[in-house]
Amino acid sequence: MTDEIITQRLSAEGADPLILTGVNDSNLVELQRVTGARVALRGDALTISGGTDTVERAVAIAQRMIDTARQRAPLESDDVLRLSLEASRDGTGADYRIALPGVRRIIQPKTPGQALYLKAIAEHDIVIGIGPAGTGKTYLAVAAAVDALSRKRVKRIILARPAVEAGESLGFLPGDLQAKVDPYLRPLYDALEDMMPADRMQKALETRVIEIAPLAYMRGRTLNDAFVILDESQNATNAQMKMFLTRLGANSQTVITGDKTQIDLPKREESGLLQIERILSHIEGIAIHYLSDVDVVRHRLVREIIRAYAEDLGA
Repeated sequence: MTDEIITQRLSAEGADPLILTGVNDSNLVELQRVTGARVALRGDALTISGGTDTVERAVAIAQRMIDTARQRAPLESDDVLRLSLEASRDGTGADYRIALPGVRRIIQPKTPGQALYLKAIAEHDIVIGIGPAGTGKTYLAVAAAVDALSRKRVKRIILARPAVEAGESLGFLPGDLQAKVDPYLRPLYDALEDMMPADRMQKALETRVIEIAPLAYMRGRTLNDAFVILDESQNATNAQMKMFLTRLGANSQTVITGDKTQIDLPKREESGLLQIERILSHIEGIAIHYLSDVDVVRHRLVREIIRAYAEDLGA
């Protein structure tokens, strides 16, 4: 006996139709592909037809698409695919969204893993986020930091990265020391530029309300009333990691991000990330959160590339 064919209509009033449907209806085509339902936008109504289970799954994904289009947030076919993966997993923590009024944006997790990562940041003084490239480790941490600053929970943001050579040589780069290390810090600037008006960001950098610096610049300091992020922590040595962690002062919060598969240190065992993963997991107030290839939010091929490398290393 075949499943009964049903039709359900969702109101898309207030949603940007181009964002919702995508270029050449690519978002609707992807929704049909991942669910098997027939989908069409007619006026302010999104019509979904198919078997009962198929329609139920498609409706859950389509509602998230409509919500995104109402917020005028980006939505592409890869996002529809991620929403379909999320629909089949536990969505615990999905309510952890960050509103950035300065740029009129809402940063929200795109996978359950990202939602739980933001939940951990909201509930712990120190969070260690471990996962492959493209999972939003740094981006979401910076969003949480900007949110904390805008709400006056902290007085400043400090973003640090180890300036470790990964096949390049700092000595051959032109310019003074700051010019040499800036390329290593560029991803942090990029994240900030996406979340703050340009004039506000520039003023914050000039007044050192926001500081972006190599990890070595943290030595000897006490970081009070600050949201501190250490990015690419797999390239911090054991000694550097201990130095960094002991900088934490009163009313401060730290997020440490890293990818264990991209250690550029001469000796892998010297990675401070590997050490703190072993020795800090039992301490109350510290959370270690793992993201996986399922949480990759870049191009869908990035997820497949990460899996291919993992399989090759395991062979």
